[in-house]
Amino acid sequence: VNYQPIIDLSDGRIIKAEALLRWLHPQRGLVLPEEFIGLAEETGFINEIGNWVFTEATARSQEWSALLGYPFQVSVNTSAVQFTHRAPRMNWGAYLRTLQLAKHSMSVEVTEGVLLHASAMVTENLSNLQKAGIDLAIDHFGTGYSSMAHLKKFDVDYLKIDQSFVQDSTNDASNRIIAETVIVMAHKLGLKVVGEGVETVEQRDWLRAAGCDYAQGYLFSEAIPPDEFGKLLKAGRVEC
Repeated sequence: VNYQPIIDLSDGRIIKAEALLRWLHPQRGLVLPEEFIGLAEETGFINEIGNWVFTEATARSQEWSALLGYPFQVSVNTSAVQFTHRAPRMNWGAYLRTLQLAKHSMSVEVTEGVLLHASAMVTENLSNLQKAGIDLAIDHFGTGYSSMAHLKKFDVDYLKIDQSFVQDSTNDASNRIIAETVIVMAHKLGLKVVGEGVETVEQRDWLRAAGCDYAQGYLFSEAIPPDEFGKLLKAGRVEC
């Protein structure tokens, strides 16, 4: 598991981290999640992978919270299959209680589709996570079909603007308008907004001017191993 910093656009501080899975294959080298997550979902192995990533991420949250002297949030990506699979699930809330992690130390990221097609089981699972003090973020927001009603129903904490809107913002006025509308809407609902895939100073400055709260992307740092991330945290902020 590598970790990518999420930056507070107001002052450049590293405000939280996203845990990102990587597979270093002995023959093929680095394999990215889009090449194997589909198979993991088909086989049900996604539950074991997801539990392992969660335990790794909670360990890092503990470590970095101790380093900083205050709770440091780490977010993990989840698959819709993890909320609907009938196999016994690890109780993430109970696990957090055994670690005595502060509330809001962890966040789960789901796609819009998970909310749009939420069954009773999905709704219950998400509710249990939130009752355990885990924040909820909607990843790749703007590419699906979720509505404001879904955002309120599930008490969402963060919206993550899909990188396609951010990276096309300098050339496509309609993408800028969509992203700016999402930011305003989110703030009206009391949500924080993260701009994904920031690669240029121009994109960062536009997000800042639009009132976006946080950002992540290669402009600040790629996803890096935990020891390197710890060094970034000690520095306090990312220069770009």
